[in-house]
Amino acid sequence: MTAIGRDALRVLQVFLVLLRVAAPACGVALWRRVTGRPAAVVFHQAAPVLLTRLGPTFVKAGQVLATRRDILPARLCDELGVLHDDVPATGAAGTAGELRRAYGGDLSTLFTHVELVPVAAGSVACVHRATDLEGRVVALKIRRPGISGLMARDLRLIRRGAALAARLPAFAGLPVSEIVGHMGDAVAGQVDFRAEADALHRLRRNLSVVDRVWVPLVRHELCRDNVIAMEFIEDLDGATRSVAPVLRKKFAESALISIYQMLFVDGFVHCDLHPGNLNFTPRGQVVVLDAGFSVQLTDRLRRLFAEFFLNMAVGRGPRCAEIVVESAAGVSPTADVTGFLDRMADLVRRNHGLPAREFSLMGFATEMFDLQRAHGVHAAPELIFPLLSLLVIEGTVRELHPGIDFQELAKPVINRGLWSAPHS
Repeated sequence: MTAIGRDALRVLQVFLVLLRVAAPACGVALWRRVTGRPAAVVFHQAAPVLLTRLGPTFVKAGQVLATRRDILPARLCDELGVLHDDVPATGAAGTAGELRRAYGGDLSTLFTHVELVPVAAGSVACVHRATDLEGRVVALKIRRPGISGLMARDLRLIRRGAALAARLPAFAGLPVSEIVGHMGDAVAGQVDFRAEADALHRLRRNLSVVDRVWVPLVRHELCRDNVIAMEFIEDLDGATRSVAPVLRKKFAESALISIYQMLFVDGFVHCDLHPGNLNFTPRGQVVVLDAGFSVQLTDRLRRLFAEFFLNMAVGRGPRCAEIVVESAAGVSPTADVTGFLDRMADLVRRNHGLPAREFSLMGFATEMFDLQRAHGVHAAPELIFPLLSLLVIEGTVRELHPGIDFQELAKPVINRGLWSAPHS
């Protein structure tokens, strides 16, 4: 089948899924409209079901769009935020085929054994345990058969749909094409295994300065276009449940400082540090995995990010508000910038000086995004995605050490970032 034929077939599949999910939702929405209840709630609740049925590209897209609380309704972001990769593992035959494609006849000269049953499965790839000729255990992240072509087709459809939507009056003033463009880049990056291997290598080098943080060593000589090979790290499950409180505190501090190092010093940020990608070992290490969703900040944005957090830590609300506007990707024609500056400064004032246990980074960011959406100030995606990395680990860090002081712990790292050039 030609590329045009495959695209046409995928359009038909998407249309049929839309019909199956949207028709019942429209019926419920009509009923709610008649009874005076908000119809938008129905569509927000239907979104995760729709995206899940459309497949992994749309699930990944929804996960990324869930971060855009500065533009999308908070309820929709909440619904999209529950999307997760719920897929069966690649079968043994499919895995064997990908190994042949990657290594050809060299497989037996590189490995003594590869387990065809994965130790972990995601929508893009599965991770398998292997042993090299020297007896070292290797983790092989093997891309799912056909996933690259499927994602490329889906992203073409999404971009075309966004181009049409951008012309509609309902989307006037919203940077639709830019939002979808950054989302598409983030999703496409998760199937570029050469780039991910390089990202892991950079993170390993950059985070080597943070105590107790470990990024697996990439085995570049074993990597291929569809396989990432790295050292296999044992005992990643449940390590924090049985450790002493003093070690839990160190885990929390090291995890948080690693994010600060990426944000404020290096400018190269792992943006997907959910609990599956941030692990802890009984030996006291914080292990960072899976760098498929990483963002490189420009030096200007890195410094603005650091300056924002420094001014937030010392309670300079007006300057924080100015930085948000300076770093914005766009301001709508009807934007109330003066109102935003006043409300943003007040938000910083109210949160400055709160006891560590009472300060919520998620609560602060949610209110900031609400202000941006209400006043027409659209955040730069390059800043939203890195901020997401901090928000994602807040729950993990709080669980380890409820009294951790996010603002105080950031100050020395911010100062390093403001007074030194990035080395990433």
